[in-house]
Amino acid sequence: MRLSRVILATTVALSAAVVTACNPTLRSHGFRYPDGEVPELTVGVDSQSTVLATLGNPSTRGTFEQDTWYYISATREYLAYLRPDTRERRIIAVRFDEDGTVSAVDEFGMEDGRVVAFVDRETPTRGRELTILEQLLGNVGRLPSEQFGGEQNLPGGAGGPRPGG
Repeated sequence: MRLSRVILATTVALSAAVVTACNPTLRSHGFRYPDGEVPELTVGVDSQSTVLATLGNPSTRGTFEQDTWYYISATREYLAYLRPDTRERRIIAVRFDEDGTVSAVDEFGMEDGRVVAFVDRETPTRGRELTILEQLLGNVGRLPSEQFGGEQNLPGGAGGPRPGG
């Protein structure tokens, strides 16, 4: 009777641990919108200073288009040990003209994203590959260079003028 209670308590505890481990956790990353919605920005009226006062500092600025500010937010779902899954992504792009006035406001979501295909080729290196035996025995029998005139083997042939010479 006592053993069955221990088994029952252990089963209940393990079941609770398994159920809570599978419970997803949602985390928000990036820019937080005031009141959950983007405040209205008026094209041709708002300036960089009013956008800073309304939305704050951007998440990032355009690399090639310095006149574009991006406000990025994402919601990710974490499930146990699995890789996090992005559930929602929202990007607000605010473009400015040369006078610093808002020229366009665009909103992008998950459906606007693109998958980037990385090239998995390797860059070849100079020289030849050594076997394990060549690596282990490569310096056996070589004498230190100081015994042959005191010159050091510097990378790239550098060394500059010799002292006293």
